[in-house]
Amino acid sequence: MAYWLFKSETSTWSWDQQVAKGEAGEEWDGVRNYQARNFMREMKLGDQGFFYHSQKDREIVGTVEVIAEAHQDSTTEDDRWDCVDIKALGPLKSPVHLDQVKADPRLADMVLVKNSRLSVQPVTKAEWDIICAMGGV
Repeated sequence: MAYWLFKSETSTWSWDQQVAKGEAGEEWDGVRNYQARNFMREMKLGDQGFFYHSQKDREIVGTVEVIAEAHQDSTTEDDRWDCVDIKALGPLKSPVHLDQVKADPRLADMVLVKNSRLSVQPVTKAEWDIICAMGGV
């Protein structure tokens, strides 16, 4: 299993909206960055990810699961852009703020720290475990 981080502005798509989609989940659409798209093309069913509120909140708030591998993004007819479908697994007991991630030397090499603008990014197993512990899961 691989681990990922999915970033969204709360005004565009929030954790609550993701949760409301239930087992059916939702496309992680609208990504127009080649590196982020390529990461989605690597994802497999059952991979897990963090749901991160960017911009104002800048915090990891929950975990998600990939429920459909890369396919054409339904928001465009341009076949260069793919997306995956994800469903919410559960909230973190305590959201993990970006400042907390940056303050932890064990997370210094995390993509979120080094390239915070990338909307879809890989997370190592060690990083996953550290953040889950910080978030109380």
